[in-house]
Amino acid sequence: MTETTAACVAPALPEGWLRVESLNLDAQGVARKPDRKVVFIDGALPFEVVSANINKTKNSWEQGTLTHVHRESAQRVEPLCPHFGLHAGSCGGCKMQHLYPSAQIAVKQRVLEDNLWHLGKIKPELVLRPIEGPTWGYRYRARLSVRHVHKKGTVLVGFHERKSRYVADMKVCPVLPPQVSAMLMPLRTLIGSLDAVETCPQIELACGDQVIALVLRHLEALSTADMARLRDFANQNPGVQWWLQPKGPETAHLLDEGGALLSYDLPEFGITMPFKPTDFTQVNPYINRVLVSRALRLLGAQKTDRVIDWFCGLGNFTLPIATQAREVLGIEGSAALVARSRENYEKNKRLAQVNKGLTATDFAVRNLFEMTPELLVSDGTADKWLVDPPREGAFALIRALVDLHQQRLGSADHPITPGSSTWQPPKRIVYVSCNPATLARDAGLLVHQAGYFCSAAGVVNMFPHTSHVESMAVFDLSV
Repeated sequence: MTETTAACVAPALPEGWLRVESLNLDAQGVARKPDRKVVFIDGALPFEVVSANINKTKNSWEQGTLTHVHRESAQRVEPLCPHFGLHAGSCGGCKMQHLYPSAQIAVKQRVLEDNLWHLGKIKPELVLRPIEGPTWGYRYRARLSVRHVHKKGTVLVGFHERKSRYVADMKVCPVLPPQVSAMLMPLRTLIGSLDAVETCPQIELACGDQVIALVLRHLEALSTADMARLRDFANQNPGVQWWLQPKGPETAHLLDEGGALLSYDLPEFGITMPFKPTDFTQVNPYINRVLVSRALRLLGAQKTDRVIDWFCGLGNFTLPIATQAREVLGIEGSAALVARSRENYEKNKRLAQVNKGLTATDFAVRNLFEMTPELLVSDGTADKWLVDPPREGAFALIRALVDLHQQRLGSADHPITPGSSTWQPPKRIVYVSCNPATLARDAGLLVHQAGYFCSAAGVVNMFPHTSHVESMAVFDLSV
């Protein structure tokens, strides 16, 4: 062995010590034992040398919890939240508070690139600069569990403990807006005072630009005294608005009518988006504004373009696109959601601050998980698509696009779809994803079977301190 080669070989570690090589999607350090068996270690960071307590063993891997750091990563930081940790009882809402925020983003970028390559066999021509913003006080939506713990003589309100169904004993939460974090202990006192203390399992939080909505899930009808207690709490906490949810999300309703309703603004486009607290909206409003702006810049809609927004939701992308394109079609799977999207469009069209004007926009209901080439053709040719699916991805939609492309190539395995001779595929697709695995799967179909190339991709740090990876990718039609 030469002197140069010897210098590159890592020194042997004492027995039981492990050298961490990387971080996986669950924010576990990944190490290898001398026999090359993989060990996943909660709390360990890349390039650290650690000891761990192994608590699960399989044939090809082991899982353990960090017990000692012998050589610490330069990216390790002291968690801000007193409830973050590895021990039993620690809050499970965050997984990465012990890692410097910029390093968290680098890990997520690697997760995206690894998924695109290993699952989709593609590499983007350009890696986009990550979208990032405030790392504390950002979480404007949350589902807080409620539990009356008789043994402790208290009510708990918060996220679940790590790897547990129990509710963490949270007194503060730095990822929630400060005014909401400050309400955690008063909420515990409030719920403890209710006649319905045993039958209120959940409080869903939704913050708008002016209102904090608290949706109380109650399994039995509330007494008059309990409703009075809720009103007193709202009066003592300006901006708080109580909603009651006796059954499913569709049953949520205001305790008292009147007052401001929930909404958020997209000021770059002059758009105000009303929403209900049980609607799906992005958790992080700061990042959402940047996300919409970048998506539209990448889409590059022109005044001559027709654009389809697949999985349009309440119109988070549809309405801003309508300030730029000639015509927009928003498509969603729920008739009720499409009606809400159309209502939001009409409201914004009437608002004086919409000085850019909204172009012709329509909405349609489609089961987007059962798309076919025939349905795709029936929705007409669009110059550009924006695709923003749930975690399951947009497989059926992309598969239908693949089938039409293969028909154009004359593949015998793909019978001709009526009307497809004049239908044209979009020149550009901007795909916003909350699951890098399903994005990579769909990207592989687009690139290898539908005639596109991946011109750009990057991560969106929507959920700082968690392992959740949001991302965006751009696909252009090959000439």
